[in-house]
Amino acid sequence: MKKDIVLGGVGGQGILTIAATIGTAAVSNGLFLKQSEVHGMSQRGGDVMSNIRISSNEVFSDLIPEGKADLILAVEPMEALRHFKMLKNGGWLITNQKPFINIKNYPELDDVLAQVNALENHIVIDADGIAKDLGSVKAANIVMLGAGLPFIGLEVEMLEDALGVLFGRKGQDVVDLNIKALKAGLAEANKVINK
Repeated sequence: MKKDIVLGGVGGQGILTIAATIGTAAVSNGLFLKQSEVHGMSQRGGDVMSNIRISSNEVFSDLIPEGKADLILAVEPMEALRHFKMLKNGGWLITNQKPFINIKNYPELDDVLAQVNALENHIVIDADGIAKDLGSVKAANIVMLGAGLPFIGLEVEMLEDALGVLFGRKGQDVVDLNIKALKAGLAEANKVINK
């Protein structure tokens, strides 16, 4: 098993939490992991990108070459566009449909989504709306993680356990909310995959 995953978003959207969840699940289950992060402005609103490489064999580099990512998981649609060139042929792009408008010249959302929808393998979901319905819009990142789950190469139980490790100190209610968010995102992805 080998998966190369690019995460994209802006500061404050939980990209690093997604990366930590995937990493915790992979390492806890005996897989090899390399991860790198790039932070934009050191405040909320700067772009954040993470490369995650998971494998059953040793991984030597933490950087994913251009055109080699199995999955681009973006918590914001323009950040999905920023990383298009990383996606391999046949790879999947999954993005939240709600923009995080942090610049004056943010493109028209319809134009951004049209470019995403032009890809053969894509999923666009309303992660913010789903998370809000579950009780906290802060869980939108975990909804997105759930939507990416079919392409990550890990079992849902592995990620549930990782969420328990990462959020356990915040209490069982927070763990349960995040597990619900994970499963809700997975259900949204399955709707597209099973069409």
